Amino acid sequence: MMHMNEKTLVIIPTYDEKENVRPIAEAVLKQAPEVNILFVDDQSPDGTGRILDEIVSAEPRVFVMHREKKEGLGRAYIAGFKWALERGYELICEMDADFSHDPKALPALLKAAHDGADLVIGSRYIGGIRVMNWPMSRLLLSTGAGKYVRLITGMPVHDPTGGFKCFRRKVLESIELDKITSNGYSFQIEMNHNAWMKGFKIQEVPIIFEDRVAGYSKMSTDIAFEAFTLVLKLWFRNGCRRKPPVERKA
Repeated sequence: MMHMNEKTLVIIPTYDEKENVRPIAEAVLKQAPEVNILFVDDQSPDGTGRILDEIVSAEPRVFVMHREKKEGLGRAYIAGFKWALERGYELICEMDADFSHDPKALPALLKAAHDGADLVIGSRYIGGIRVMNWPMSRLLLSTGAGKYVRLITGMPVHDPTGGFKCFRRKVLESIELDKITSNGYSFQIEMNHNAWMKGFKIQEVPIIFEDRVAGYSKMSTDIAFEAFTLVLKLWFRNGCRRKPPVERKA
């Protein structure tokens, strides 16, 4: 059992999310008043950055990192992870800005981490499918990706592309973050695979995923193709084995 007062950061990348940033910050802090939030904005042309500065000036639990250009989800999270590690956070969470990740589920993720999980994944697919408002084509692509990852790598994760997660600090410290080159959904797969390969305890917590209401999706065929090829690279990197090279840590 871990201490409930561990220093916790929720990282929220943003690009053109001006409608969402203020309500998501309020909702996260309502559900978990003890956490801090770091928004990582990639120079959104819609004025998101200016709104974030206003939020930060009024709320001491919220921080913002303004990056020089759009470099994708993976680069934003790597920058956020480094920021968190430098400042002594013990639990570092990933979350979307668009309310597809329900802030009400955040306490369940944090509880699983406090109870001993090293990486907690908010899972759309464990114990059934809980995805709202997606077209069937996108749902099939997402569930198919999960099956493909499990088949090729052997990693026992039902939702390897999910982006609502909580890392324990030691997991991120064990990964050479500068060597993570993937972006998009493949970034989530690569980070999970790294944790699994090092024997960390991974736990999936069921969440309900609802497609965004405001703003627009950043999904593309390039992102899907990157994920497809990365899985094969991870398999080769592990010597074409389907199990970790190390025993699970206590």
